[in-house]
Amino acid sequence: MITSSFQFTHAAAQHMAAVPDGSVDLIVTSPPYPMVEMWDDCFSRQSGAVAAAMEAGDWDGAFEQMHRVLDGVWDECCRVLRQGGFACINIGDATRSCGGTFRLFSNHARILRALEERGLFCLPDIHWRKPSNAPSKFMGSGMYPAGAYVTYEHEYILIFRKGGKRVFRTRDEVERRRESAYFWEERNTWFSDLWEINGAPQALKNCPSRARSAAFPLEVPYRLVNMYSAYGDTVLDPFGGLGTTALACAGAMRSCRIYDADAALLRCARDLFAHSLPLFQALPRQRLERHQAFLSALDPQARERCYQNLPHGFLVKTQQERQLRLYRPQSIAPLGAEGFTLSYAPWE
Repeated sequence: MITSSFQFTHAAAQHMAAVPDGSVDLIVTSPPYPMVEMWDDCFSRQSGAVAAAMEAGDWDGAFEQMHRVLDGVWDECCRVLRQGGFACINIGDATRSCGGTFRLFSNHARILRALEERGLFCLPDIHWRKPSNAPSKFMGSGMYPAGAYVTYEHEYILIFRKGGKRVFRTRDEVERRRESAYFWEERNTWFSDLWEINGAPQALKNCPSRARSAAFPLEVPYRLVNMYSAYGDTVLDPFGGLGTTALACAGAMRSCRIYDADAALLRCARDLFAHSLPLFQALPRQRLERHQAFLSALDPQARERCYQNLPHGFLVKTQQERQLRLYRPQSIAPLGAEGFTLSYAPWE
């Protein structure tokens, strides 16, 4: 039986001692955004320097102190990430009126510097565009020049690697990598530097600690997990929130470790995961349905140039997809007090 494991740990991600050095293949996360108002209290509770800077109106000082809180998490992430492993960080820049002046705080630039200083290599990033049709989205003086501001409708997905390219050495590792291949048409969409994906609903109904989840949509971590890891790998989200990264890993046959300092939110994440087997099963099925739609749209001559996938028999565009294998989540079971085990079977 093929299984993956999922751990939901209530702890601040600056303290992930339970995660061994070099044991994580991929990090996918979205931290609290410095200088975005909803996170002011979160940072102030963790750092007196943040609270003091905010009280004094030292906005640049507050911005830097908030990032120093995150720096402790990046230290741990760099420790636990394996050589050749990737870190994908979703972050948005902040726009805010401070002392009567409207300005931008470049969170993505500060995190780029922090991860590079810790020895990770920066790779080409992704702009995640979240279009809004709200009539009030434009900021400033309406139709008059020299007083309006560009509307931000994008966030960044920063991508880093620890060391050089990952090497798949053993026969089992090579086979897992080949089975984990993505479809040709997925590659063309996923590895574009611009993603247009609507944001996730933010309302939380049963969480006493906060009213908004701040979660990214499932499609974001699901793509990243398939792009930068292989079947059986371990993925870490140090700012686990509602557990969206764990949901993506469950549908992609990867194990996942979630950390979050908010105990109430983590309970919501565990409860959601425990009741999401139909969602896990839907994710590989949707991949197959999209691929079948792609094949149906090909003209006859292009279809004749396709190859046959060996495990499943359907057509694929390239030889590297011939060993691609889909797995179906079958059952979910508790794993200790904080986790779950998910079992899989090859797609029939």
